[in-house]
Amino acid sequence: MTLRVAILGSTGSIGRSTLRVIDRHPERFEVVALAANRRVDALAAQVARYGPETAVVADVETGCPDCAGSTRWRSGAEALCEVAADPTVDVVVNALVGAAGLPPTLAALEAGHRLALANKESLVAGGSLVLAAARAGGAEIVPIDSEHSAILQCLEGSDEKAVQRIVLTASGGPFRGRSVDEVRSVRPEDALQHPTWDMGAKITIDSATLANKALEVIEAHWLYGIGYERIDAVVHPQSVIHSFVEFVDGSVLAQLGFPTMELPILYSLTYPERVDDGELRTFDPVQAANLTFESIDHEAFPMFGLGVEAGRRSGCAPAVYNAANEVAVAAFLEGRVRFPEIADVVGNALDRIGASTVRDLDDIIAADRAARTAATEASERLGNARMGTT
Repeated sequence: MTLRVAILGSTGSIGRSTLRVIDRHPERFEVVALAANRRVDALAAQVARYGPETAVVADVETGCPDCAGSTRWRSGAEALCEVAADPTVDVVVNALVGAAGLPPTLAALEAGHRLALANKESLVAGGSLVLAAARAGGAEIVPIDSEHSAILQCLEGSDEKAVQRIVLTASGGPFRGRSVDEVRSVRPEDALQHPTWDMGAKITIDSATLANKALEVIEAHWLYGIGYERIDAVVHPQSVIHSFVEFVDGSVLAQLGFPTMELPILYSLTYPERVDDGELRTFDPVQAANLTFESIDHEAFPMFGLGVEAGRRSGCAPAVYNAANEVAVAAFLEGRVRFPEIADVVGNALDRIGASTVRDLDDIIAADRAARTAATEASERLGNARMGTT
């Protein structure tokens, strides 16, 4: 059977990788919807190639291009949700960046679709709502993140009561091994040079601060029902082992593979089936020799601890952490705050807003908005203070 696939965030790194996977298996997949935020030219090129039924530009102000053809062009956040809930779609790939990915995640799950999820922020900001939507719609969530795909594969066939601990691996980013003093002067162009993965700017900065690993710890808590006290993270520079699962009898399973997002993408589309894909690199254990592991340096990379603590506090705290981080990362990329000040901005927002109860999507939206306001004000204060002293 050919699966009808909608790709939200099709012009980003995950979206483009998903299309490459689909190109190799045309008998299995049909692209029926593509969506992007603002990259209209790139989206139009994809539409010309794949001829989907629907194309969505999420940013209303950007608008839709004047394109000929049978594809129906739409714009706005509501259009994203309608595509995600389309009853003729089989799989929704959510590769959007940021909290904007949460509403289409809920829409896809409430409609009963398989959700191939690369949007970390959905589970981070709205974990309880996401699981409730999946239960209500009888839907399934299959993670695309390499770490969570690894955990899913290691857990296959095991009872959740048999799990003792989950250990996520982190590459350490471009500043692994640097001290607190050494990261003070790093520039955005330095932070964007990831040693093993090719990702978008925001995710690459999150890897440099280790915020992405904190987000993944929160994700793992929701995806696998594991308490935070049983979720660990370790730096693994080679990015060959993608995660470990330790069981109550002391056995440890790990999933290995050379760094490529195309493997977990393919698995998310075909799960639980494994499909032959001759393009993916064969694993060579000799070439992958000398695998190493290090503890996370919490002093140099405080964003990890801030995020895990936000997860433990629960309520709206994870949504606040996520939203404030988005603002702080943008400010860093624009040169308005320094690298270590990302954690200052996020910590300030968490202190100001707290962790009120999340009852519905409106609560998350309110927390997100408040966090963005607090983070913007903190970024401006830091920028103004620096300008006043230089």
